[in-house]
Amino acid sequence: MFGKSPLPNIPVTKDCNYIAAFLTMACPYHCTYCINHFETSGRIGQKHLTGKEWIKAFSRITGLERETGPIPVTLQGGEPSVHPDFYEIINNTPERIRLDILTNLSFDVEEMIAKVDPQRLWREAPYGSIRVSYHPGQVEIDELLAKTHRMMEAGFSIGVYGVLHPTQAEHILEVQQRAQAEGVDFRTKEFLGYYEGRLYGQYKYPQACSLNGMKTVLCRTTELLMGPDGGVYR
Repeated sequence: MFGKSPLPNIPVTKDCNYIAAFLTMACPYHCTYCINHFETSGRIGQKHLTGKEWIKAFSRITGLERETGPIPVTLQGGEPSVHPDFYEIINNTPERIRLDILTNLSFDVEEMIAKVDPQRLWREAPYGSIRVSYHPGQVEIDELLAKTHRMMEAGFSIGVYGVLHPTQAEHILEVQQRAQAEGVDFRTKEFLGYYEGRLYGQYKYPQACSLNGMKTVLCRTTELLMGPDGGVYR
């Protein structure tokens, strides 16, 4: 009787420059401008892979080496720490797979410090391996900066980002000055999308944000995106 054949490896093409694993689309925050609510495809409630399934999937990925170092797998969402096996995934993914995180830092930082070696979430890059998104109205900036400082003290590579939404841009820039004065790497990102009938951001195909139809365009993604159910989106 023959045993089951091992699952094949997943080779990453040489032009791939970013790998994202959306562990879950769930999030404790309720931002009105959240990109995950721009369509009604039911993604937030979809099936989720278990931690063991994610670890098995990551273990199959090959071809990550680049001149600047291996491409990491970015754990994100939603809020990735909402996944019940969040720490199991971090601690049991093979070490040859570098991991970093996109998060709103809503998790218990003391639990993170106790359970995760900072080196597990470290890579050569000009920005933090833990990238924190600041959401005005959902979290107090004093709390967010205090948690960021605590993570820095524990040896984690971490930075904060704020989106220059038209209703929040002035506040974000003020917070950026404060954070940088405190030694926190705080960066801004442009707002992409419509607000009060005006399209913000720069695009190859501006109609991509309208959600009014589909068309064939001349582009090729360099990202590998994996949904909560393990589906791959190109």
